[in-house]
Amino acid sequence: MRTIADNEERGSERTCIVTGVKDAPAAMLRFALSADGAVVPDIRRELPGRGVWTRLSFAVVRRATSKQAFSRAFREKAEAPTALAETVDLLLTRDALQSLSMANKAGLVVAGAFKVDAAIANGEVAALIQASDGAADGAAKRRQALRTKLGAAAETAHINLFSSVQLDLALGKVNVVHAALKPGAASSAFLGRAERLRRYRASAPDTTEESVSGGGPANAVGARGELDDLAERPSD
Repeated sequence: MRTIADNEERGSERTCIVTGVKDAPAAMLRFALSADGAVVPDIRRELPGRGVWTRLSFAVVRRATSKQAFSRAFREKAEAPTALAETVDLLLTRDALQSLSMANKAGLVVAGAFKVDAAIANGEVAALIQASDGAADGAAKRRQALRTKLGAAAETAHINLFSSVQLDLALGKVNVVHAALKPGAASSAFLGRAERLRRYRASAPDTTEESVSGGGPANAVGARGELDDLAERPSD
C-alpha cells in the first residue's frame, strides 16, 4: 500500500501536507523521517527515504507541527519538535550565509561603505546587502545612489536578512553593515537561497487556511529582513 509520502515524491509538483497547495519542489520544503521516527528538515532535498512536503512558510511548518500533520502524511508515528519551524529558519539562514561565504571567496563581494559606494559608481552591483541591525538611512542612501546610476526601472535585490555579526562571520570581517554583490554564478546561487529564506519568513497565509498571527521567527532566531521593497508583503 502506497502512502501519501510515496505518492508525493513523484512527478513535477509536490503537495503541501497542511494546505494542499501544489508547487515545484524548489518552491517547497521537504521533511524526512529518521530511523527513530523524528521529523528532519531536508532543505537541500538530499536525505534518503520517503519525504513529505510543506509550503515554504514558517507559519505552515508551525501548523504542521501543532496538528500532527507529519504523522498523518507518513502514516506512522512522526515526532516533530515544537521548535521545528525555528529550526528550519536556522537551517535556511545557515545555508544562505554559507553561500554568501562562497561568493566572497570567489571575489564577488565587497564590504564597507566606501567600497560599496565605489562599486555602485562603477555599475558593478548585482545586489546590495545591509545588516538588519544597521542604520536605515545608510541603506536608503545607497539604494537611491544605485537607482540614480542604473535607472529607476533597474531591478537590483536589496537584502536585509542578516545581522552584522552574521555578515562578519560569513565574510571573515568585522563590523560589516554594508556590502554589495558583483554579478556572477556564486552571487546568483546566494540570491536564490536568500530568496528562499525571505519567502519562508514572509509566512503568507493561504486562502485555504485561517490567518496565522504573529511576526514569524524573528524573536526566536534573530533579525529579519527583506530582499526588496515588498518584503513585508505576502510572497504569493
